[in-house]
Amino acid sequence: MKKFLRINMADKSAVFSAPPQGMELFGGRALIAKILNDEVDPKCDALGKENKLIFCVGLLADTPAPCSGRLSVGGKSPLTGTIKEANAGGTFAQYLFSLGLKAFIIEDQPADDDWHIVVLGEDSVEFLPAEKYLGMNNYELVACLQQEFGAKISIASIGCAGERGYRNSTVQITDPDGKPARAAARGGLGAVMGSKKIKAFVIKEKGNYRGEMLDKTAFAVRNKTYSKALLGNHVVGGLRALGTAVLVNVTNGMGILTTKNFSKGTFEHAEAISGEHIAELQGDRNGVMVHACHPGCIIKCSQIYNDADGNYLTSGFEYETIGLVGANCEIKDIDAIARIDRMCDDLGIDTMDAGCTIGVAMEAGEIPWGDGEAAIQLVQEMIDGTERGRILGNGTETAGKHFGVKRIPTAKGQALAAYDPRGLKGTGVTYATSPMGGDHTCGNVIGMPGDPADKEGKVELSRNAQVAMALMDSLGMCIFASFAFENPENIQLLAEMVGAKYGGDWDIEKLMGLGVQCLSLEKNFNRLAGFTEKDDRLPAFFSEEALPESGNVFDVPNEELDAALPF
Repeated sequence: MKKFLRINMADKSAVFSAPPQGMELFGGRALIAKILNDEVDPKCDALGKENKLIFCVGLLADTPAPCSGRLSVGGKSPLTGTIKEANAGGTFAQYLFSLGLKAFIIEDQPADDDWHIVVLGEDSVEFLPAEKYLGMNNYELVACLQQEFGAKISIASIGCAGERGYRNSTVQITDPDGKPARAAARGGLGAVMGSKKIKAFVIKEKGNYRGEMLDKTAFAVRNKTYSKALLGNHVVGGLRALGTAVLVNVTNGMGILTTKNFSKGTFEHAEAISGEHIAELQGDRNGVMVHACHPGCIIKCSQIYNDADGNYLTSGFEYETIGLVGANCEIKDIDAIARIDRMCDDLGIDTMDAGCTIGVAMEAGEIPWGDGEAAIQLVQEMIDGTERGRILGNGTETAGKHFGVKRIPTAKGQALAAYDPRGLKGTGVTYATSPMGGDHTCGNVIGMPGDPADKEGKVELSRNAQVAMALMDSLGMCIFASFAFENPENIQLLAEMVGAKYGGDWDIEKLMGLGVQCLSLEKNFNRLAGFTEKDDRLPAFFSEEALPESGNVFDVPNEELDAALPF
Protein backbone atom coordinates (compact mmCIF):
# COMPACT_ATOMS: atom_id res chain seq x y z
CA MET A 1 0.00 0.00 0.00
CA LYS A 2 1.32 3.38 -0.92
CA LYS A 3 -0.18 5.92 1.50
CA PHE A 4 -0.63 6.95 5.11
CA LEU A 5 -3.43 9.31 6.07
CA ARG A 6 -3.35 11.48 9.18
CA ILE A 7 -6.62 13.02 10.32
CA ASN A 8 -6.47 15.69 13.01
CA MET A 9 -9.81 16.15 14.74
CA ALA A 10 -8.80 19.43 16.41
CA ASP A 11 -8.45 21.38 13.15
CA LYS A 12 -10.22 18.91 10.79
CA SER A 13 -7.13 18.54 8.63
CA ALA A 14 -6.29 15.48 6.57
CA VAL A 15 -2.82 14.83 5.18
CA PHE A 16 -1.90 12.02 2.79
CA SER A 17 1.75 10.99 2.70
CA ALA A 18 4.06 8.16 1.81
CA PRO A 19 4.61 5.70 4.68
CA PRO A 20 7.55 6.74 6.87
CA GLN A 21 10.89 5.26 5.92
CA GLY A 22 11.43 1.80 7.35
CA MET A 23 7.72 0.96 7.59
CA GLU A 24 7.52 -1.33 4.55
CA LEU A 25 7.56 -4.55 6.57
CA PHE A 26 5.26 -3.33 9.32
CA GLY A 27 1.61 -4.21 8.87
CA GLY A 28 -1.50 -4.79 10.95
CA ARG A 29 -0.78 -5.34 14.62
CA ALA A 30 2.96 -4.68 14.30
CA LEU A 31 2.34 -1.41 12.48
CA ILE A 32 0.07 -0.29 15.31
CA ALA A 33 2.74 -1.21 17.85
CA LYS A 34 5.37 0.72 15.90
CA ILE A 35 3.25 3.88 15.54
CA LEU A 36 2.20 3.86 19.20
CA ASN A 37 5.80 3.41 20.36
CA ASP A 38 6.98 6.23 18.11
CA GLU A 39 4.15 8.71 18.62
CA VAL A 40 2.07 8.13 21.77
CA ASP A 41 3.04 8.71 25.40
CA PRO A 42 2.39 5.33 27.07
CA LYS A 43 1.25 7.12 30.24
CA CYS A 44 -1.33 9.24 28.43
CA ASP A 45 -5.04 9.23 29.22
CA ALA A 46 -6.46 6.64 26.82
CA LEU A 47 -9.54 8.83 26.31
CA GLY A 48 -7.54 12.05 26.10
CA LYS A 49 -6.25 13.97 23.12
CA GLU A 50 -2.75 12.45 23.25
CA ASN A 51 -3.95 8.96 22.41
CA LYS A 52 -4.26 8.00 18.75
CA LEU A 53 -6.68 5.68 17.01
CA ILE A 54 -5.16 3.69 14.17
CA PHE A 55 -6.84 1.70 11.40
CA CYS A 56 -4.58 -0.37 9.17
CA VAL A 57 -4.30 -3.43 6.99
CA GLY A 58 -1.84 -6.30 7.06
CA LEU A 59 1.20 -7.01 4.95
CA LEU A 60 -0.72 -9.41 2.70
CA ALA A 61 -3.97 -7.44 2.51
CA ASP A 62 -3.66 -6.68 -1.20
CA THR A 63 -2.89 -10.28 -2.15
CA PRO A 64 -4.98 -13.41 -2.76
CA ALA A 65 -3.53 -15.09 0.35
CA PRO A 66 -6.30 -17.00 2.14
CA CYS A 67 -8.20 -15.15 4.85
CA SER A 68 -5.96 -12.08 4.51
CA GLY A 69 -8.61 -9.36 4.63
CA ARG A 70 -8.57 -8.62 8.36
CA LEU A 71 -8.67 -5.06 9.67
CA SER A 72 -6.50 -3.98 12.61
CA VAL A 73 -7.65 -1.19 14.92
CA GLY A 74 -5.41 0.05 17.70
CA GLY A 75 -4.51 2.58 20.35
CA LYS A 76 -3.91 2.68 24.07
CA SER A 77 -6.72 0.75 25.73
CA PRO A 78 -9.02 2.54 28.19
CA LEU A 79 -9.96 -0.88 29.60
CA THR A 80 -6.49 -2.25 30.35
CA GLY A 81 -4.17 0.74 30.15
CA THR A 82 -1.96 -1.35 27.87
CA ILE A 83 -1.28 -1.26 24.18
CA LYS A 84 -4.21 -2.64 22.23
CA GLU A 85 -4.82 -4.08 18.78
CA ALA A 86 -8.21 -5.53 17.96
CA ASN A 87 -8.90 -6.97 14.56
CA ALA A 88 -12.04 -7.74 12.64
CA GLY A 89 -13.42 -9.23 9.49
CA GLY A 90 -15.93 -7.39 7.35
CA THR A 91 -15.30 -5.38 4.21
CA PHE A 92 -13.51 -2.33 5.60
CA ALA A 93 -9.93 -3.59 5.16
CA GLN A 94 -10.46 -4.43 1.48
CA TYR A 95 -12.07 -1.07 0.84
CA LEU A 96 -9.23 0.63 2.69
CA PHE A 97 -6.41 -0.93 0.70
CA SER A 98 -8.34 -0.32 -2.54
CA LEU A 99 -7.87 3.39 -1.74
CA GLY A 100 -4.13 2.76 -1.60
CA LEU A 101 -4.13 3.31 2.16
CA LYS A 102 -1.89 1.26 4.41
CA ALA A 103 -3.13 3.08 7.50
CA PHE A 104 -5.03 6.08 8.72
CA ILE A 105 -4.33 7.65 12.07
CA ILE A 106 -6.76 9.77 14.08
CA GLU A 107 -5.06 12.42 16.18
CA ASP A 108 -6.18 14.91 18.84
CA GLN A 109 -9.78 15.80 19.76
CA PRO A 110 -12.25 18.52 18.78
CA ALA A 111 -12.35 21.55 21.05
CA ASP A 112 -16.14 21.61 20.71
CA ASP A 113 -18.73 18.87 21.11
CA ASP A 114 -19.47 18.48 17.41
CA TRP A 115 -19.57 14.90 16.17
CA HIS A 116 -18.69 13.79 12.66
CA ILE A 117 -19.13 11.13 10.04
CA VAL A 118 -15.76 10.86 8.28
CA VAL A 119 -16.00 9.86 4.61
CA LEU A 120 -12.80 8.49 3.07
CA GLY A 121 -11.92 8.57 -0.64
CA GLU A 122 -8.81 7.85 -2.69
CA ASP A 123 -7.47 11.36 -2.24
CA SER A 124 -10.17 13.00 -0.15
CA VAL A 125 -11.60 13.20 3.35
CA GLU A 126 -14.97 14.74 4.18
CA PHE A 127 -16.11 15.72 7.68
CA LEU A 128 -19.90 15.58 7.76
CA PRO A 129 -22.01 16.60 10.77
CA ALA A 130 -23.25 13.61 12.74
CA GLU A 131 -25.72 15.23 15.13
CA LYS A 132 -28.73 13.52 13.54
CA TYR A 133 -27.09 10.14 14.13
CA LEU A 134 -26.20 10.61 17.80
CA GLY A 135 -28.05 8.23 20.08
CA MET A 136 -28.36 5.63 17.34
CA ASN A 137 -27.00 2.17 17.83
CA ASN A 138 -25.18 0.34 15.07
CA TYR A 139 -27.96 -1.40 13.15
CA GLU A 140 -30.09 1.73 12.86
CA LEU A 141 -27.04 3.87 12.11
CA VAL A 142 -25.80 1.58 9.34
CA ALA A 143 -29.25 1.42 7.74
CA CYS A 144 -29.43 5.23 7.70
CA LEU A 145 -25.92 5.59 6.25
CA GLN A 146 -26.67 3.01 3.58
CA GLN A 147 -29.81 4.92 2.66
CA GLU A 148 -27.81 8.15 2.42
CA PHE A 149 -24.67 6.87 0.65
CA GLY A 150 -25.74 3.62 -1.02
CA ALA A 151 -25.99 -0.05 -0.15
CA LYS A 152 -22.45 -1.00 -1.20
CA ILE A 153 -20.57 1.26 1.21
CA SER A 154 -18.29 -0.06 3.95
CA ILE A 155 -18.69 1.31 7.47
CA ALA A 156 -16.77 1.31 10.75
CA SER A 157 -19.05 2.67 13.47
CA ILE A 158 -19.77 2.97 17.16
CA GLY A 159 -23.03 2.64 19.01
CA CYS A 160 -24.10 4.44 22.16
CA ALA A 161 -21.49 2.51 24.16
CA GLY A 162 -18.72 4.30 22.29
CA GLU A 163 -20.50 7.64 22.58
CA ARG A 164 -20.71 7.21 26.36
CA GLY A 165 -17.14 5.99 26.71
CA TYR A 166 -17.96 2.50 27.98
CA ARG A 167 -14.60 0.87 28.50
CA ASN A 168 -15.64 -2.36 26.80
CA SER A 169 -17.03 -0.64 23.69
CA THR A 170 -16.30 -1.89 20.19
CA VAL A 171 -15.80 -0.59 16.69
CA GLN A 172 -18.34 -2.44 14.53
CA ILE A 173 -17.55 -3.26 10.90
CA THR A 174 -20.06 -4.07 8.18
CA ASP A 175 -19.85 -7.61 6.83
CA PRO A 176 -20.30 -8.73 3.19
CA ASP A 177 -24.08 -8.55 3.70
CA GLY A 178 -23.89 -4.97 4.96
CA LYS A 179 -24.66 -5.88 8.59
CA PRO A 180 -22.58 -4.35 11.44
CA ALA A 181 -21.91 -7.83 12.75
CA ARG A 182 -18.10 -7.88 12.81
CA ALA A 183 -16.23 -6.17 15.60
CA ALA A 184 -12.84 -4.85 16.59
CA ALA A 185 -14.12 -5.87 19.95
CA ARG A 186 -11.57 -5.98 22.70
CA GLY A 187 -10.05 -3.29 24.87
CA GLY A 188 -12.59 -0.47 24.52
CA LEU A 189 -11.38 1.06 21.27
CA GLY A 190 -14.93 2.18 20.51
CA ALA A 191 -14.57 4.55 23.45
CA VAL A 192 -11.36 5.93 21.94
CA MET A 193 -13.23 6.55 18.68
CA GLY A 194 -15.98 8.24 20.67
CA SER A 195 -13.42 10.43 22.43
CA LYS A 196 -12.45 11.73 18.98
CA LYS A 197 -16.16 12.58 18.37
CA ILE A 198 -16.38 10.27 15.36
CA LYS A 199 -19.61 8.33 14.98
CA ALA A 200 -18.61 6.44 11.83
CA PHE A 201 -16.10 6.13 9.03
CA VAL A 202 -17.61 5.56 5.59
CA ILE A 203 -15.94 4.41 2.39
CA LYS A 204 -18.48 4.93 -0.38
CA GLU A 205 -16.88 2.73 -3.00
CA LYS A 206 -13.78 0.74 -3.72
CA GLY A 207 -10.86 2.61 -5.22
CA ASN A 208 -8.61 1.64 -8.08
CA TYR A 209 -5.50 0.49 -6.21
CA ARG A 210 -4.86 -3.21 -6.77
CA GLY A 211 -1.57 -3.75 -5.01
CA GLU A 212 1.95 -4.57 -6.09
CA MET A 213 3.65 -7.94 -6.33
CA LEU A 214 7.30 -8.54 -7.19
CA ASP A 215 6.78 -12.13 -8.34
CA LYS A 216 3.14 -12.97 -9.07
CA THR A 217 3.89 -16.45 -10.38
CA ALA A 218 5.90 -17.51 -7.33
CA PHE A 219 3.20 -16.15 -5.04
CA ALA A 220 0.38 -17.89 -6.92
CA VAL A 221 2.08 -21.29 -6.88
CA ARG A 222 2.78 -21.18 -3.16
CA ASN A 223 -0.58 -19.66 -2.33
CA LYS A 224 -2.41 -22.49 -4.10
CA THR A 225 -0.49 -25.13 -2.14
CA TYR A 226 -0.92 -23.32 1.17
CA SER A 227 -4.67 -22.85 0.62
CA LYS A 228 -5.12 -26.52 -0.27
CA ALA A 229 -3.28 -27.57 2.90
CA LEU A 230 -5.42 -25.23 4.98
CA LEU A 231 -8.69 -26.58 3.61
CA GLY A 232 -7.44 -30.12 4.21
CA ASN A 233 -6.90 -29.52 7.92
CA HIS A 234 -9.36 -31.49 10.09
CA VAL A 235 -10.03 -28.55 12.43
CA VAL A 236 -10.91 -26.34 9.48
CA GLY A 237 -13.35 -29.02 8.35
CA GLY A 238 -15.15 -28.78 11.68
CA LEU A 239 -15.20 -25.00 11.54
CA ARG A 240 -16.72 -25.03 8.06
CA ALA A 241 -19.44 -27.45 9.14
CA LEU A 242 -20.43 -26.04 12.52
CA GLY A 243 -18.64 -22.72 12.98
CA THR A 244 -16.55 -21.99 16.06
CA ALA A 245 -19.40 -23.37 18.21
CA VAL A 246 -18.01 -26.78 17.26
CA LEU A 247 -15.77 -26.18 20.28
CA VAL A 248 -18.59 -26.26 22.85
CA ASN A 249 -18.74 -30.05 23.09
CA VAL A 250 -14.96 -30.26 22.72
CA THR A 251 -14.15 -27.96 25.65
CA ASN A 252 -16.98 -29.41 27.75
CA GLY A 253 -15.51 -32.86 27.19
CA MET A 254 -12.09 -31.56 28.24
CA GLY A 255 -13.52 -30.04 31.42
CA ILE A 256 -12.47 -26.50 30.46
CA LEU A 257 -15.79 -24.94 29.35
CA THR A 258 -16.09 -21.91 31.61
CA THR A 259 -19.22 -22.46 33.69
CA LYS A 260 -20.95 -20.50 36.47
CA ASN A 261 -18.44 -17.65 36.54
CA PHE A 262 -15.40 -19.90 36.15
CA SER A 263 -16.35 -22.08 39.14
CA LYS A 264 -16.72 -25.24 37.04
CA GLY A 265 -15.37 -26.70 33.81
CA THR A 266 -18.43 -28.51 32.51
CA PHE A 267 -21.99 -27.43 31.72
CA GLU A 268 -24.75 -30.01 31.97
CA HIS A 269 -26.67 -28.32 29.14
CA ALA A 270 -23.70 -27.99 26.77
CA GLU A 271 -25.49 -29.88 24.00
CA ALA A 272 -28.25 -27.23 23.96
CA ILE A 273 -25.72 -24.51 23.07
CA SER A 274 -23.46 -26.61 20.84
CA GLY A 275 -22.59 -26.14 17.21
CA GLU A 276 -24.37 -29.39 16.43
CA HIS A 277 -27.62 -28.06 17.93
CA ILE A 278 -27.24 -24.69 16.20
CA ALA A 279 -26.77 -26.41 12.83
CA GLU A 280 -29.91 -28.48 13.35
CA LEU A 281 -31.87 -25.43 14.47
CA GLN A 282 -30.71 -23.24 11.60
CA GLY A 283 -31.47 -25.99 9.11
CA ASP A 284 -35.10 -25.73 10.18
CA ARG A 285 -35.02 -21.91 10.08
CA ASN A 286 -33.24 -21.44 6.74
CA GLY A 287 -30.18 -20.01 8.45
CA VAL A 288 -26.70 -20.21 6.91
CA MET A 289 -23.94 -22.27 8.52
CA VAL A 290 -21.14 -21.60 5.98
CA HIS A 291 -20.57 -17.86 5.71
CA ALA A 292 -17.46 -15.74 5.15
CA CYS A 293 -16.86 -12.88 7.56
CA HIS A 294 -14.87 -11.08 4.86
CA PRO A 295 -14.21 -11.46 1.13
CA GLY A 296 -11.30 -13.81 0.58
CA CYS A 297 -12.06 -16.05 3.54
CA ILE A 298 -11.93 -19.69 2.46
CA ILE A 299 -12.70 -21.20 5.89
CA LYS A 300 -16.15 -19.56 6.23
CA CYS A 301 -16.70 -20.38 9.90
CA SER A 302 -19.23 -17.60 10.38
CA GLN A 303 -22.96 -18.08 9.94
CA ILE A 304 -26.29 -16.29 9.72
CA TYR A 305 -28.47 -17.09 12.74
CA ASN A 306 -32.21 -16.76 12.23
CA ASP A 307 -34.80 -16.49 15.00
CA ALA A 308 -37.71 -18.87 15.55
CA ASP A 309 -39.73 -17.09 12.85
CA GLY A 310 -36.96 -17.50 10.29
CA ASN A 311 -35.91 -13.85 10.42
CA TYR A 312 -32.31 -12.63 10.61
CA LEU A 313 -31.17 -12.16 14.20
CA THR A 314 -27.38 -12.08 14.17
CA SER A 315 -24.27 -13.30 12.40
CA GLY A 316 -20.76 -13.98 13.55
CA PHE A 317 -22.27 -15.93 16.46
CA GLU A 318 -19.07 -17.32 17.92
CA TYR A 319 -17.94 -19.90 20.46
CA GLU A 320 -16.60 -17.25 22.83
CA THR A 321 -19.95 -15.48 23.01
CA ILE A 322 -21.83 -18.76 23.38
CA GLY A 323 -19.44 -20.05 26.04
CA LEU A 324 -19.32 -16.88 28.12
CA VAL A 325 -22.93 -15.74 27.82
CA GLY A 326 -24.16 -19.34 27.86
CA ALA A 327 -22.26 -21.81 30.05
CA ASN A 328 -20.52 -19.13 32.09
CA CYS A 329 -23.94 -17.75 33.07
CA GLU A 330 -25.61 -21.20 33.02
CA ILE A 331 -27.96 -20.03 30.27
CA LYS A 332 -29.10 -22.93 28.09
CA ASP A 333 -31.49 -20.99 25.84
CA ILE A 334 -29.50 -20.57 22.63
CA ASP A 335 -31.99 -18.02 21.26
CA ALA A 336 -31.53 -15.85 24.36
CA ILE A 337 -27.75 -16.03 23.88
CA ALA A 338 -28.14 -15.06 20.22
CA ARG A 339 -30.39 -12.17 21.21
CA ILE A 340 -27.71 -10.90 23.60
CA ASP A 341 -25.12 -11.22 20.83
CA ARG A 342 -27.29 -9.03 18.59
CA MET A 343 -27.88 -6.48 21.37
CA CYS A 344 -24.15 -6.24 22.09
CA ASP A 345 -23.29 -5.71 18.42
CA ASP A 346 -26.00 -3.07 18.20
CA LEU A 347 -24.90 -1.18 21.32
CA GLY A 348 -21.26 -1.78 20.42
CA ILE A 349 -19.86 -3.74 23.35
CA ASP A 350 -17.57 -6.76 23.52
CA THR A 351 -19.71 -9.89 23.81
CA MET A 352 -16.95 -11.74 25.67
CA ASP A 353 -16.62 -9.04 28.29
CA ALA A 354 -20.41 -8.82 28.45
CA GLY A 355 -20.67 -12.54 29.19
CA CYS A 356 -18.13 -12.33 31.99
CA THR A 357 -19.80 -9.18 33.31
CA ILE A 358 -23.20 -10.87 33.44
CA GLY A 359 -21.48 -13.78 35.20
CA VAL A 360 -20.11 -11.62 38.02
CA ALA A 361 -23.49 -9.88 38.30
CA MET A 362 -25.14 -13.28 38.73
CA GLU A 363 -22.56 -14.26 41.32
CA ALA A 364 -23.37 -11.06 43.19
CA GLY A 365 -27.05 -12.00 43.21
CA GLU A 366 -28.14 -9.22 40.86
CA ILE A 367 -30.07 -11.74 38.74
CA PRO A 368 -30.54 -15.53 39.02
CA TRP A 369 -28.18 -18.04 37.42
CA GLY A 370 -29.40 -19.38 34.12
CA ASP A 371 -32.09 -16.74 33.58
CA GLY A 372 -31.73 -15.70 29.94
CA GLU A 373 -34.50 -13.13 30.06
CA ALA A 374 -32.99 -11.45 33.12
CA ALA A 375 -29.61 -11.37 31.35
CA ILE A 376 -31.27 -9.70 28.35
CA GLN A 377 -32.65 -7.07 30.70
CA LEU A 378 -29.16 -6.41 32.10
CA VAL A 379 -27.90 -5.75 28.58
CA GLN A 380 -30.94 -3.54 28.03
CA GLU A 381 -29.82 -1.51 31.05
CA MET A 382 -26.45 -1.01 29.36
CA ILE A 383 -28.34 0.20 26.28
CA ASP A 384 -30.59 2.49 28.32
CA GLY A 385 -27.65 3.87 30.29
CA THR A 386 -29.09 3.28 33.75
CA GLU A 387 -26.75 3.62 36.72
CA ARG A 388 -26.30 -0.14 36.91
CA GLY A 389 -26.07 -0.36 33.13
CA ARG A 390 -23.19 2.10 33.04
CA ILE A 391 -21.33 0.12 35.69
CA LEU A 392 -21.82 -3.06 33.67
CA GLY A 393 -20.82 -1.27 30.47
CA ASN A 394 -17.39 -0.53 31.87
CA GLY A 395 -16.43 -4.16 31.97
CA THR A 396 -16.07 -7.22 34.12
CA GLU A 397 -13.43 -5.90 36.49
CA THR A 398 -15.28 -2.66 37.19
CA ALA A 399 -18.57 -4.51 37.72
CA GLY A 400 -17.02 -7.27 39.81
CA LYS A 401 -15.31 -4.83 42.15
CA HIS A 402 -18.47 -2.72 42.44
CA PHE A 403 -20.54 -5.76 43.40
CA GLY A 404 -17.87 -7.09 45.79
CA VAL A 405 -17.31 -10.34 43.91
CA LYS A 406 -14.20 -12.36 44.75
CA ARG A 407 -14.01 -14.38 41.53
CA ILE A 408 -13.33 -11.80 38.78
CA PRO A 409 -12.02 -13.56 35.63
CA THR A 410 -9.77 -10.90 34.10
CA ALA A 411 -6.11 -10.36 33.27
CA LYS A 412 -4.81 -6.79 33.13
CA GLY A 413 -8.45 -5.72 33.40
CA GLN A 414 -9.73 -7.63 30.37
CA ALA A 415 -12.15 -10.56 30.62
CA LEU A 416 -10.82 -14.01 29.82
CA ALA A 417 -12.08 -16.26 27.04
CA ALA A 418 -14.19 -19.41 27.38
CA TYR A 419 -11.28 -21.77 28.13
CA ASP A 420 -10.54 -22.35 31.81
CA PRO A 421 -6.79 -21.86 32.37
CA ARG A 422 -6.65 -24.49 35.10
CA GLY A 423 -7.23 -27.20 32.52
CA LEU A 424 -5.63 -25.47 29.52
CA LYS A 425 -2.50 -24.12 31.13
CA GLY A 426 -0.72 -22.99 27.99
CA THR A 427 -3.60 -20.65 27.22
CA GLY A 428 -3.48 -19.59 30.87
CA VAL A 429 0.12 -18.51 30.32
CA THR A 430 -1.06 -16.49 27.32
CA TYR A 431 -3.83 -14.84 29.34
CA ALA A 432 -1.31 -13.83 31.99
CA THR A 433 1.59 -12.69 29.84
CA SER A 434 0.09 -11.30 26.63
CA PRO A 435 0.71 -7.56 26.26
CA MET A 436 -3.01 -7.27 25.42
CA GLY A 437 -4.33 -8.66 28.71
CA GLY A 438 -6.63 -11.68 28.84
CA ASP A 439 -6.81 -12.49 25.13
CA HIS A 440 -6.95 -16.04 23.76
CA THR A 441 -6.39 -14.84 20.19
CA CYS A 442 -2.87 -13.85 21.20
CA GLY A 443 -1.89 -17.49 21.67
CA ASN A 444 -4.49 -20.19 22.23
CA VAL A 445 -2.96 -23.66 22.51
CA ILE A 446 -6.08 -25.83 22.45
CA GLY A 447 -5.52 -28.95 20.38
CA MET A 448 -1.74 -28.78 20.56
CA PRO A 449 0.23 -31.92 21.51
CA GLY A 450 0.64 -32.90 25.15
CA ASP A 451 -1.49 -32.97 28.27
CA PRO A 452 -3.22 -29.56 28.40
CA ALA A 453 -3.46 -29.72 32.21
CA ASP A 454 0.23 -30.47 32.78
CA LYS A 455 2.19 -27.34 33.66
CA GLU A 456 5.44 -28.61 32.13
CA GLY A 457 6.46 -26.96 28.88
CA LYS A 458 3.49 -24.63 28.77
CA VAL A 459 5.50 -21.40 28.85
CA GLU A 460 7.38 -22.39 25.71
CA LEU A 461 4.15 -23.58 24.09
CA SER A 462 2.47 -20.25 24.83
CA ARG A 463 5.51 -18.27 23.68
CA ASN A 464 5.57 -20.03 20.33
CA ALA A 465 1.83 -19.54 19.90
CA GLN A 466 2.07 -15.86 20.82
CA VAL A 467 4.83 -15.29 18.25
CA ALA A 468 2.81 -17.08 15.56
CA MET A 469 -0.37 -15.12 16.32
CA ALA A 470 1.47 -11.79 16.36
CA LEU A 471 2.77 -12.78 12.93
CA MET A 472 -0.70 -13.60 11.59
CA ASP A 473 -2.14 -10.36 12.97
CA SER A 474 0.66 -8.44 11.29
CA LEU A 475 0.08 -10.15 7.95
CA GLY A 476 -3.62 -9.32 8.19
CA MET A 477 -4.55 -13.01 8.13
CA CYS A 478 -7.16 -14.75 10.24
CA ILE A 479 -5.48 -16.72 13.01
CA PHE A 480 -7.36 -19.82 11.80
CA ALA A 481 -5.24 -19.70 8.66
CA SER A 482 -2.36 -20.79 10.91
CA PHE A 483 -3.88 -24.28 11.23
CA ALA A 484 -1.79 -25.09 8.17
CA PHE A 485 1.28 -24.61 10.39
CA GLU A 486 0.92 -28.18 11.68
CA ASN A 487 3.19 -29.00 8.73
CA PRO A 488 6.34 -26.81 8.88
CA GLU A 489 6.57 -26.96 5.10
CA ASN A 490 3.52 -24.73 4.98
CA ILE A 491 5.18 -22.16 7.23
CA GLN A 492 8.04 -22.04 4.74
CA LEU A 493 5.49 -21.58 1.94
CA LEU A 494 4.05 -18.58 3.77
CA ALA A 495 7.55 -17.16 4.24
CA GLU A 496 8.15 -17.47 0.51
CA MET A 497 4.81 -15.79 -0.21
CA VAL A 498 5.98 -12.78 1.79
CA GLY A 499 9.23 -12.87 -0.18
CA ALA A 500 7.34 -12.99 -3.48
CA LYS A 501 5.39 -9.92 -2.41
CA TYR A 502 8.18 -7.83 -0.90
CA GLY A 503 11.40 -9.34 -2.19
CA GLY A 504 14.35 -11.01 -0.51
CA ASP A 505 15.02 -14.51 0.76
CA TRP A 506 12.58 -15.56 3.46
CA ASP A 507 12.67 -18.60 5.71
CA ILE A 508 10.72 -19.62 8.81
CA GLU A 509 13.06 -17.84 11.21
CA LYS A 510 12.81 -14.56 9.31
CA LEU A 511 9.03 -14.89 9.05
CA MET A 512 8.60 -15.54 12.77
CA GLY A 513 10.88 -12.61 13.42
CA LEU A 514 7.96 -10.39 12.39
CA GLY A 515 6.00 -11.78 15.33
CA VAL A 516 8.90 -11.35 17.74
CA GLN A 517 9.36 -7.76 16.58
CA CYS A 518 5.67 -7.05 17.20
CA LEU A 519 5.68 -8.52 20.72
CA SER A 520 8.89 -6.69 21.61
CA LEU A 521 7.34 -3.35 20.67
CA GLU A 522 4.18 -4.14 22.61
CA LYS A 523 6.10 -5.13 25.72
CA ASN A 524 8.16 -1.96 25.48
CA PHE A 525 5.04 0.23 25.34
CA ASN A 526 3.56 -1.50 28.38
CA ARG A 527 6.81 -1.22 30.31
CA LEU A 528 6.90 2.52 29.67
CA ALA A 529 3.24 2.70 30.72
CA GLY A 530 4.26 1.29 34.11
CA PHE A 531 3.51 -2.43 33.74
CA THR A 532 5.91 -4.96 35.24
CA GLU A 533 6.18 -8.74 35.52
CA LYS A 534 3.89 -8.55 38.55
CA ASP A 535 1.08 -7.63 36.17
CA ASP A 536 1.66 -10.87 34.22
CA ARG A 537 -0.48 -12.88 36.60
CA LEU A 538 -3.88 -14.52 36.68
CA PRO A 539 -6.35 -13.80 39.49
CA ALA A 540 -5.48 -15.72 42.65
CA PHE A 541 -8.62 -17.86 42.60
CA PHE A 542 -7.27 -19.83 39.64
CA SER A 543 -4.42 -21.04 41.87
CA GLU A 544 -6.48 -21.36 45.05
CA GLU A 545 -9.72 -22.95 43.80
CA ALA A 546 -9.54 -26.29 42.00
CA LEU A 547 -11.86 -27.21 39.17
CA PRO A 548 -14.29 -29.62 40.84
CA GLU A 549 -14.29 -32.07 37.92
CA SER A 550 -10.52 -32.57 37.75
CA GLY A 551 -8.92 -31.01 40.81
CA ASN A 552 -6.74 -28.88 38.53
CA VAL A 553 -5.41 -25.49 39.58
CA PHE A 554 -3.28 -23.05 37.62
CA ASP A 555 0.17 -23.82 38.98
CA VAL A 556 2.66 -22.50 36.42
CA PRO A 557 5.33 -20.84 38.62
CA ASN A 558 5.62 -17.06 38.57
CA GLU A 559 9.30 -17.21 37.70
CA GLU A 560 8.39 -19.13 34.55
CA LEU A 561 5.70 -16.59 33.67
CA ASP A 562 8.32 -13.86 34.06
CA ALA A 563 10.43 -15.57 31.39
CA ALA A 564 7.58 -16.15 28.96
CA LEU A 565 8.33 -13.33 26.52
CA PRO A 566 12.06 -12.53 26.78
CA PHE A 567 12.04 -10.00 23.98
